Amino acid sequence: MMRSRARRTVVRTRWVAVVGLCLTASAAIDAQRGRGGPPPIPPTARAGAPIDLTGYWVSVVTEDWRYRMVTPPKGDFASVPLNDEGRKVVDAWDPAKDVASGNECKAYGAANIMRVPGRVHLTWQDDNTLKIEMDAGQQTRLLRFGESQPPEGEAGWQGYSAATWEVAGGPPRGGGGGGRGVITTRGVAQGGDDPAAAGDPGPSGGRGAAGRGGPPTPQGGSLKVVTTHLKAGYLRKNGVPYSEGTVLTEYYDRHTEPNGDQWFTVTTIVDDPKYLQQPFITSTHFKKEPDGARWRPTPCTAS
Repeated sequence: MMRSRARRTVVRTRWVAVVGLCLTASAAIDAQRGRGGPPPIPPTARAGAPIDLTGYWVSVVTEDWRYRMVTPPKGDFASVPLNDEGRKVVDAWDPAKDVASGNECKAYGAANIMRVPGRVHLTWQDDNTLKIEMDAGQQTRLLRFGESQPPEGEAGWQGYSAATWEVAGGPPRGGGGGGRGVITTRGVAQGGDDPAAAGDPGPSGGRGAAGRGGPPTPQGGSLKVVTTHLKAGYLRKNGVPYSEGTVLTEYYDRHTEPNGDQWFTVTTIVDDPKYLQQPFITSTHFKKEPDGARWRPTPCTAS
């Protein structure tokens, strides 16, 4: 009887040990496959980038042509949801006064600069700062990951931009802040390689043109940028205003066409309680160029 009990105890002990080993091995395999917990956070925003936005890109103007390629007539603010205070500013617009006061760059601030036709050059200034240089107006934006508060001091045309990566099905990476989780893909319109070559398909209500040729292929995620600490400027060159209290939110999405062309779309949301009745939303499209051979920096102009 004693031997039988001892034998059962030994068998039970061995069985527990075998089960424990199996569970340990399973956990190790799950960890290797990326299951059993969140993935490790990349050490830098550059290392954790779900999409590559670096390189030279040209804006392709397929909508809002008459507001972007030329200076609209005074008082024309169609599709921009201005309130009464904003309309007063539009009616008082005088480009000569902007020149005299040294404010030729009022239409080249962050809330409008991506709408100005031209080329942009994106590079990493450091592992947590993405730099956007524009040939139009010779402007430079710095998108900072992991920092959410603007520094003390005077506001500027490009303000202070806090950036986060958003990856499909997960939280932001490479910096703090909330995110959308699942990435939505936005359409991109086709057009020529030059910002002035695409023609004018007519006004679009300021919300971008719908994509043609089927939905774009998503590439892993999106870049979200929130910009504050802005100097007051123009949403269009004819004096359509945004104030120093504006909050600018942008989403950068990239995709590749079946023919290999690479594009990114920036969806811009301008929220200004001083001059706008509701947020002003636009979508702007850029096509990648092989190099900087067509890079032509030009200074700001008031009209």
